[in-house]
Amino acid sequence: MLDKYLQTSLLFDFYGQLLSKRQREVMSLYHEENLSLAEIAAEFNITRAAVFDSLKKAQKALEDYEEKLGLVERFVKTREAIEKIDEIIDGLKDERLKEVKKIIDELEG
Repeated sequence: MLDKYLQTSLLFDFYGQLLSKRQREVMSLYHEENLSLAEIAAEFNITRAAVFDSLKKAQKALEDYEEKLGLVERFVKTREAIEKIDEIIDGLKDERLKEVKKIIDELEG
């Protein structure tokens, strides 16, 4: 499916608000700010082992949410389908299909 880092980032984007405040903070510092375990431990005045445990518990919770809700998988499949549709439309000459592509492109932002 996706590489582990990208998958974790997507899981955090989709389900991060369901984590505890501390888990969100630790995940954010580790994955978004690229802080080391030692730096995060110093930030919260806890051990590196506690940071590691918090990250593992948060990761497990995110994976559990995805297993139950499947939002990331659905998002990835939708993106892949849109990319395929774009490729097909790009190969066609019909102006109406190009209008459809324009609408799809606008949806993607």
